[in-house]
Amino acid sequence: MSGSGNITVWINSPGGDCVAAAQIYNMLMDYHGDVTVKIDGIAASAASVIAMAGTKVLMSPTALMMIHNPLTVAIGDSEEMQKAIDMLSEVKESIINAYEIKTGLSRAKLSHLMDAETWMNAKKAVELGFADGLLFKADGESAGAEDSFVFSRRAVTNSLMSKVKSHHTPSEPAKHAGTPISELEKRLALIKP
Repeated sequence: MSGSGNITVWINSPGGDCVAAAQIYNMLMDYHGDVTVKIDGIAASAASVIAMAGTKVLMSPTALMMIHNPLTVAIGDSEEMQKAIDMLSEVKESIINAYEIKTGLSRAKLSHLMDAETWMNAKKAVELGFADGLLFKADGESAGAEDSFVFSRRAVTNSLMSKVKSHHTPSEPAKHAGTPISELEKRLALIKP
């Protein structure tokens, strides 16, 4: 990067190509001045990696951050599929490198958060170390976790599936009209990761 002085990078992106994100991350990490990242909408997927390059990462109280495992499309025989799996494993490790440097969280914890496709509001991102503070916070207001949340699509789906299964006993006759539980289980399986 040419230029001098501190810079501010605004992010509002659902993500994209992880190699392009890695290049942007590297350029920002290599920049000699302070890099303030401000997330005013969403920093999801590859955009969350870019955000990790901030000397300081600030999020709007209404912003979201999402991290998940890398994705690809592959075609070929079992050997080609194994190559794709191996490549995705290495890409995940490289993404974890950026998250680990910024958050200080363990690689195992970061891997679990990625496995679960984790959505964080601004306060939760601060609590976990993905962000350093909130934009527009009132004087004296802390970025505490009172109103923070983490959303895991996998956890919600698994919880719903366990509730459906716990209320269904095959010998019990149907008590009301509606969609059979077996049909609901099939539908839920379509969205289950």
